[in-house]
Amino acid sequence: MDEFLRIIGFDFQLIHDAVLTGINVLILFFALSYLLFNPARAFLEKRRQKIAGELAEAAEDKKTAEELKAEYESKLKEVNKEADAILAEARKKAMVKEADILEEARTEAARIIERANRQIELDRKKALDEMKQEMISIASLMAGKVVAASIDTNIQDSLIDETLKEMGESTWLS
Repeated sequence: MDEFLRIIGFDFQLIHDAVLTGINVLILFFALSYLLFNPARAFLEKRRQKIAGELAEAAEDKKTAEELKAEYESKLKEVNKEADAILAEARKKAMVKEADILEEARTEAARIIERANRQIELDRKKALDEMKQEMISIASLMAGKVVAASIDTNIQDSLIDETLKEMGESTWLS
């Protein structure tokens, strides 16, 4: 039974070993804490600060990107407005140019028609003059034949005057 007490019993040796083991565990805990835990904590703290810095930098980059996006969108709207304004101005200029070209074409057409009317009138007058000359020529030829056959020069002159009076002044004036 002595052995049984020894296994269960608390004697000086067991208490001494337990105290030494406890002191060794505490010394080992503080030594390991100093040698291992502090560097690990420092490493984790540096890592936490690095991650926090990267998150802050990412947030700043995101904010900058959103500002740039807004700026580019406003510039794009402005460029679209300018393009619309340029197209509108080009349309206006094209309409003015079209109106000018049409007006010029109408003016030129009126000039051509006027010139053609003048030419027609001149050709008509020329044709009438040629017809009058032909009539005079035929009348002279006929009068010459009639006179040669039966009339002297005094009668011939009176016949020409009489023919001209019959043709009338209006024939010569038109």
